Amino acid sequence: MNKTEQHKKAILESLEKSLGIVTTACKKVGIGRTQYYQWLKDDKEFAKKVEEIENVALDFAESQLHQQIGDGNTSATIFYLKTKGKKRGYIERSDINVSSDDRIKIDIMPFDEESED
Repeated sequence: MNKTEQHKKAILESLEKSLGIVTTACKKVGIGRTQYYQWLKDDKEFAKKVEEIENVALDFAESQLHQQIGDGNTSATIFYLKTKGKKRGYIERSDINVSSDDRIKIDIMPFDEESED
């Protein structure tokens, strides 16, 4: 295994320990963020492993959220419903009143229900 491969392996291990925090992992291994992102761009296998680590970190965060909901944390419950309960009507909407003298720019984006979960 050459030095680059050793560094990639070390950065992956460090990413796993830091739950995907790139700066922390790079500092621990002694690799610059620029080099890390170049590997991510150029090495599909490395990028796939990084994505797996990111999914593990996301799973961990979701488990923490569910634990807080189970503990009765109202803010965690509201957050969950706003993000996962949109199809059931748990969404915030804002009404804006604009007089004829006001100028406002509104960007309208298509709503894709499948990407909301």
